Amino acid sequence: MRHLKKKFVLDTNVLLANPNAILSFDDNDVYIPISVIEEMDTFKKGMSETGRNARHFSRILDDLRSRGSLSTGIKLFPDRPDSGSIFVTLDSDMSLLPSWFERKPDNLILSVALILKNKETAPDRPPVVLITKDSNLRIKADAIGIPVEDYEADKVNIDELYTGIAEFEVEGSMLKQYLASGAVPMDGFELMPNQYVILRDLKDPVQFVYGKFDHVTNSLRTLNLGGKDFVWGIYPRNLEQSFALDLLLDDDVKLVTLVGSAGTGKTLLAIAAGLEKTTDEAKYQKLLVSRPIFPLGRDVGFLPGTLEEKLNPWMQPIFDNLELLLGGHTQGRNKRLSQSYHELISQGILEVEPLTYIRGRSIPNQYFIVDEAQNLTPHEIKTILTRAGENTKVILTGDPYQIDNPYVDAASNGLTYVVERMRREAIAGHITLVKGERSALATIAANLL
Repeated sequence: MRHLKKKFVLDTNVLLANPNAILSFDDNDVYIPISVIEEMDTFKKGMSETGRNARHFSRILDDLRSRGSLSTGIKLFPDRPDSGSIFVTLDSDMSLLPSWFERKPDNLILSVALILKNKETAPDRPPVVLITKDSNLRIKADAIGIPVEDYEADKVNIDELYTGIAEFEVEGSMLKQYLASGAVPMDGFELMPNQYVILRDLKDPVQFVYGKFDHVTNSLRTLNLGGKDFVWGIYPRNLEQSFALDLLLDDDVKLVTLVGSAGTGKTLLAIAAGLEKTTDEAKYQKLLVSRPIFPLGRDVGFLPGTLEEKLNPWMQPIFDNLELLLGGHTQGRNKRLSQSYHELISQGILEVEPLTYIRGRSIPNQYFIVDEAQNLTPHEIKTILTRAGENTKVILTGDPYQIDNPYVDAASNGLTYVVERMRREAIAGHITLVKGERSALATIAANLL
């Protein structure tokens, strides 16, 4: 049976999120409305990731243009006979849309999709599908009868996101063996490297043991917290936090991802472990803490002061955690009163900076924490991870349900993308934190409001 090609019309936001998206549609044809090109032009001068993506897409199109005419179509893969082609179309016709639709880029894109749909009259005409990450545009397209889809190439099923923890009911003898020797074979269980396992007694589920799966020996082993039950005065308050701390202190795990809502301890645990590894154990030369600054381009220019003063409102959550760890007493545990994060910064042990300045750097021998990583695209995450030099450990923390970046969502952001792509790798580990521990008030508010 002959394969029926499709015609995909791409929205601007798809290309801003992933400039290589045009190469993801196999042997189907890709149409770029001229209004999309004009929108990309407004972004290409920006220094943000969207600006870089806009410039990258322009270069891709310009390279393709050297092989032919974009108006008549250029094969995306010249070495493949069944390759789809890319077109830049000048067509638009607002009269095809309801009269109250304004003349703006989204509606011009809709009109292009309608023109392509109306051009073909054959029974086996190729379906026209609009691809957009804009939920409102998907609604409008559906309302006027245009097949529409989100860009799915980098999406994961957020409801089935890997948690890093597995739980099984087993015979009590298995628990006794584990308690006696500190290890037990895990034959017959499908587990990922560095996955944490809870084994419950089949007859008495209240009885349980837990540990980390060692894929080399195919066994469950006890946690290795270096003989400590706390770091920098921070005690794990639940099992998930103990698992997270174990990963954060494990020098063989070079990539740690921590997912959880506000108040679950992601950032605090990561910074505490980073201080432990840099200042106490000297395993790494520097603790580098960073986070993306999305409002920077629009809002920061209107704030008074130097660049450092302008950035402080967005970096303050990191400073708050550092002050908690470095400043005074917490529940009777004396902290390092003689130090402040300013001293650590001046000594070159600690560096706190926005993610904007990470691009282009090589980062060797550092404990590198990226907070709010859910605001990054998969492409940005790849850029960050490829900065990691020899003996660098990278920690990504974030909440996929609190996203400020308009070009990603809970299923397509870089954090969840990395969790799914890296879960089978021996140098990576992940924990999803569920229980809020910030305060009783914060937990109740998160659950009820």
